[in-house]
Amino acid sequence: MELNSRIPPGPIQEKWDNRRFDVKLVNPANKRRYDIIVVGSGLAGGAAAASLGELGYQVQCFCFQDSPRRAHSIAAQGGINAAKDYTNEGDSIWRLFYDTVKGGDYRAREANVYRLAQVANSIIDQCVAQGVPFAREYSGYLDNRSFGGAQVSRTFYARGQTGQQLLLGAYQALERQVRLGSVRMYTRHEMLDLVLVDGVARGIITRDLISGEVQAHVGDAVVLGTGGYSNVFYLSTNARGCNATAIWRAYKRGAGFANPCFTQIHPTCIPPHGEAAQSKLTLMSESLRNDGRVWVPKQKGDARAPNGIPKDERDYYLERMYPSFGNLVPRDVASRRAKQMVDEGRGVGPSGVGVYLDFHDAIERLGKDVIAERYGNLFDMYENITGEDPYQVPMRIYPAPHYTMGGLWVDYNLMSNVPGLHVIGEANFSDHGANRLGASALMQGLADGYFVLPITIGDWLVTGKPAAIDAAHPAFREALESVRERTDMLLSIRGSRTVGDFHRELGRIMWNDCGMARTRESLTRALQQIPRLRDEFWNDVRVTGGAGTLNQQLEAAGRVADFLELGELICYDALQREESCGGHFREEHQTAEGEALRDDEHFAYVAVWEYTGDGQAPKLNKEPLEFEYVHLTQRSYK
Repeated sequence: MELNSRIPPGPIQEKWDNRRFDVKLVNPANKRRYDIIVVGSGLAGGAAAASLGELGYQVQCFCFQDSPRRAHSIAAQGGINAAKDYTNEGDSIWRLFYDTVKGGDYRAREANVYRLAQVANSIIDQCVAQGVPFAREYSGYLDNRSFGGAQVSRTFYARGQTGQQLLLGAYQALERQVRLGSVRMYTRHEMLDLVLVDGVARGIITRDLISGEVQAHVGDAVVLGTGGYSNVFYLSTNARGCNATAIWRAYKRGAGFANPCFTQIHPTCIPPHGEAAQSKLTLMSESLRNDGRVWVPKQKGDARAPNGIPKDERDYYLERMYPSFGNLVPRDVASRRAKQMVDEGRGVGPSGVGVYLDFHDAIERLGKDVIAERYGNLFDMYENITGEDPYQVPMRIYPAPHYTMGGLWVDYNLMSNVPGLHVIGEANFSDHGANRLGASALMQGLADGYFVLPITIGDWLVTGKPAAIDAAHPAFREALESVRERTDMLLSIRGSRTVGDFHRELGRIMWNDCGMARTRESLTRALQQIPRLRDEFWNDVRVTGGAGTLNQQLEAAGRVADFLELGELICYDALQREESCGGHFREEHQTAEGEALRDDEHFAYVAVWEYTGDGQAPKLNKEPLEFEYVHLTQRSYK
């Protein structure tokens, strides 16, 4: 597998300008001759489809939801980063770049991260122009708040619904192009395969989720903006429909899968209340840690109500352990420390699996109205779910699977190792290393969709010179037949166990053996259990209904089948990475203080996995990471 990152020459501050000058351009009059397929309509996919349509390309945009407004980007709550330094705290593009590389525990490409920091300011300008209602100060400037992993306020926000407002901005831009005819929108269509012609991505196979019709779609390039894969853990903060099928089918067609074990556990989620009756977890925005203080009782087994525990009998453990950053340490650090408190027997709530997030001091200092203005919808959501009023009693939170930093490998142009296949947003691996800082997901999705891909994809169209083909090509016929055979196989098993039952069991294996803490023993155990579970799935799953109609059991079965393969790859990756970094915490590799212990000599690389066939071990390829501008040091937030 060739892994040419195509990082442009020159100082890091000039690399993106150099690339924009060097790329081959498509004449405006010629753009309408090219047809680009965009899979996904969230912030990355929606922004890309809208921008490409605005430039004059012909775009086909696909989503499995009934509207692009249903994309999971809508669930991002806390904000989006940019180094405008309205607060006059000394922020800069360089500081945002540095914080992001450090926050990712030095496992991301410097060039990609610096470009992300450069483009971020333009994102804010773009979204303001679209009418996104960011919070403002009395002076009229956009307001900022703090997020984990930074000591400056650089996060722009719209109460606790930033993702929703940004998505509506992208959606409006997308629908404008739909009305103008440059974008054809396919809702309720799920991508089930990638079609290669002579090794080049030229189209996709989809299933119409209403009629069941399997269709072929041809393009001159394919763009995947389909999000992450945290639902491999079953219980996660992701929407139920979030899945890995698009990127997984691309992987099985030859696309490299990079750093799959880099999964993020978010520290600020409502604790599970009972596995049998629960299908997902609810995220409480990281922005709450601006004003909320995290604590547990000092004494093990203290069963008193939180308001009955005096302050001198509380352990504000993040403030104690990390005085410089306090409650705003990065997510991986906060999550591990919450687990430590629970493991010590100091967890709270009926299950003992949780810690407190307390707003009493902030309400007393600022007033209830100010807190309600900042977080009111989040407080309402918490009360609706738990029946507890967070204005009166502390929230109970605990870590849960959330974002995934791994994804398909891409070069600096956002193209995978498969020519013509571009991957954007959370579906690629490129910007976050081993841990994503809060408010950086929206930043990356919009940077890729609005500002990077629309420039770099033209270079492929000019240099790749895709030839004219149609859906009658043998490669499309073969892919259609493969999808139909797989569907028939799932429907023919008629076993005794439900799809959800298999998914839940896979999630238990992944959480217990490859979750917040991993060991050689646990990962070896998982690599024995997952293949057995997968064999049982293909022999005993029961999928009711048929293929020629709406069938949500069939949809779920295909997605879980892919998760059963992806889960194994995640464990392979975690087992070979004999170090701890960011969200990947191998218990054998930690400092005396319980912090992640990297091995830069042996593991400063991107692990890129290559599919070698069903039942065969994947092949590991490596892209070395070089750090010229940010020196490798032991990460510290004390």
